Amino acid sequence: MLLAASMLVRRADGVAVIGAALLAKAAGAGHRTIAAGNGRRASTVRGWLRRFGSRAEQLRALSTGLLHQLDASAGSLLPTGTAWSDALAVVGAAAAAAVRLFGPRCPWQFTVAASGGLLLAPGRVVGAVSNAR
Repeated sequence: MLLAASMLVRRADGVAVIGAALLAKAAGAGHRTIAAGNGRRASTVRGWLRRFGSRAEQLRALSTGLLHQLDASAGSLLPTGTAWSDALAVVGAAAAAAVRLFGPRCPWQFTVAASGGLLLAPGRVVGAVSNAR
């Protein structure tokens, strides 16, 4: 089945809503506050946050590789102090590099494409989707 670039595998909500929740968590908001602000159930938001947190390091590593493939001149990103924030920083940097190369697009759509829609899916993200394979 084909999945729109704005959707994640096994998630009913679009990636823009989920991405905003991830950023709100990085800014210090709790899952109940995020849920209330987005009109979602607290358990749904808590699930997003837990899944992202459990694979933050893996997503940081994947996105770092993508960043350097998209922008060979990209330097190192300074650690932010948490795996969560580090992962979001490099996901954002890779998405920004993709926008510079391919034109305007929702940065979260790039993240969905890069993870094959598996950003919050069960299991693990094994690597970037590539048309070179």
